[in-house]
Amino acid sequence: MAELPDQMPAAGRGHLRASHADRAQVIGTLKAAFVQGRLTKLEFDLRAGQVLTSQTCGDLAALTADLPAGLAIAQPPKPAPAQGEPRIPRPGRVLTGATVLCAAAWGVAFALPTSGPEHESPVGMAMVFGSTFAYLLLLLMTGTPILADWLNKHW
Repeated sequence: MAELPDQMPAAGRGHLRASHADRAQVIGTLKAAFVQGRLTKLEFDLRAGQVLTSQTCGDLAALTADLPAGLAIAQPPKPAPAQGEPRIPRPGRVLTGATVLCAAAWGVAFALPTSGPEHESPVGMAMVFGSTFAYLLLLLMTGTPILADWLNKHW
């Protein structure tokens, strides 16, 4: 059997009660064996059912005793992006660059001379509104995938 998480052989722990983590590791080993063709679908289903009813580490060890030790847990392949789905390779860098450009546009806009004591330059105001609109649009386009990725990892 593959060794349990604390690296103690299961035979030495055979009398101990199995935890959820022990069962999850054995299920992962069975999945890897199934993906590699070492178990048939029927064998996998049967053993997975037995894992859920196993009470001790010894019971779990018996379910993987005929499999090689150290099978890697099968990871499903990452799905390819849907066709036509826009993907920005490094949205964090794009967003950082946009922030710097927007801040620079604001700085230039407010540094422009005004035409009167209480009138702001129309060119400066156009720069402020234009850069802010462009920034908010870019934030929406790049921030949404960043937020979605973060939510998928943490929830």
